[in-house]
Amino acid sequence: MAKAKVAVMLSGTGTTMTSLLYASRLPDCPYEIVLVASNIPEAKGLIVAEAEGVPTFAHSHKGMSREAHEAIMQAALLDSGADYVALCGYMRILTADFVSHWAGRMLNTHPSLLPKYTGLHTHQRAIDAGDSHGGCTVHLVTADLDEGPVLGQVPVAIMPGDTAETLSQRVLYAEYQLYSRALADYVTREMDPDWLIAKVGELALALPETDGRTSHGAPGWRVGGEKSGKFFAYVSMRHHGEDAIALLVKTSGPDEMSALIEEEPDSYYRPAYYGASGWIALRLDRPGVDWDHVAQWLSRSWRAVAPRRLTKMMDAIDAF
Repeated sequence: MAKAKVAVMLSGTGTTMTSLLYASRLPDCPYEIVLVASNIPEAKGLIVAEAEGVPTFAHSHKGMSREAHEAIMQAALLDSGADYVALCGYMRILTADFVSHWAGRMLNTHPSLLPKYTGLHTHQRAIDAGDSHGGCTVHLVTADLDEGPVLGQVPVAIMPGDTAETLSQRVLYAEYQLYSRALADYVTREMDPDWLIAKVGELALALPETDGRTSHGAPGWRVGGEKSGKFFAYVSMRHHGEDAIALLVKTSGPDEMSALIEEEPDSYYRPAYYGASGWIALRLDRPGVDWDHVAQWLSRSWRAVAPRRLTKMMDAIDAF
């Protein structure tokens, strides 16, 4: 199974990055670090990455607009082929546009039990509040600072006499354990058949007058009603000896199918049985699936078999 490609962004010593990197070299880890990027060319984390043979990139943000600097960083991330971005002490507030490009694919770690104590000085705030525990959180990054969906947390007991410094050290140990596990679990979920079927179903059932039904052992989705409904999508789970979990959708015919497979052989293939009828398989069990692209295929396949009254309605909505 292909490993998910992860780019790390940091501004400092890189200890959290290092925890991800060494975890990635354990047997069966589902991700690999393909780039370490920084806004601080002198960041010690870059030195560690270079010593470990990981490609690095740095460009100072000084004297640049936030958008101009982010465009440079974005180009480096894309050139690395990264499927995901892990923030490891990247001390820059990211714009909504930058975050939106990596929506659902950018993770961060925060030294508190979110939603408590977003922002800075988290350990002192927990001590001052008389909390029994501090801790750390791994979450998805959204445009709202420290408010993305939580992927995992580890509570850390606040001991008598703790200072922000002593508590922060133990929280950091917990963070090293949590981040690599949460990242591995998150990238692996996109290979899980149940998750993939649920995701396709969510997109398919958002189209008008659709319903889900199993056909020949494969989950499928139809349009047009109980009696006259026609299938417009299936999920093939290694059927007919194929080593893939794939979305099956309708093409315009053999020429388009051949062109797609020739252009992107890692993404598309001709499915057994269904291929003869003009269906193509889009692999889902691979890192970095573009779900907007999947939704477009579902919509197109839906249009190919939907009753005219429904396609006319959709055309009117699109025109509006």
